[in-house]
Amino acid sequence: MEVAVPAAIEDARPRSVRIPGAIGGINQLLLSAMQSHLGASYHFTGTGPNSFDCSGFVWRSFQEAGINFTRGPARSYWATMVVPPKEEQFKFGTLVFFSGLTHIGIVADEKGFYHSSRHHGVVYSPFNDYWLSRIDGFRRVPLESTETPTTSAKAKAARPATTVLAVEEDNEP
Repeated sequence: MEVAVPAAIEDARPRSVRIPGAIGGINQLLLSAMQSHLGASYHFTGTGPNSFDCSGFVWRSFQEAGINFTRGPARSYWATMVVPPKEEQFKFGTLVFFSGLTHIGIVADEKGFYHSSRHHGVVYSPFNDYWLSRIDGFRRVPLESTETPTTSAKAKAARPATTVLAVEEDNEP
């Protein structure tokens, strides 16, 4: 399944993202959630909807796609999420970690990723030399944590947002 991306957002961003058919529904929801937050500002400990830190953006995007897990800093996601096979590292939806586990984003494809940058807010960034030299590794969010989007929306409305301090070095371009 190919998903069209509005051309007006950013020229460097891919115009479409390849989404595997079997989990295309979840991935479509995740892509829509990430794109709906493009341009949101950065705010330390932010979980949205209008400002995010890096781990808050990851958490909120997956929550909106119906995938539930505990909000925490990038290091906690590194410690608790599944190590993907090498061939899945640059596939849509994989978590990518940077700079001593102080920064996190969500892979769009082998060309780039979405994240909340301290200086630019929520953006798509290409995997250029700057970012490639800072990658610590990758993790996958287990789909067993998936809720139906209806259940997820009810659960989000019923419980207050939680925040956990996440330390992020000032290293984004």
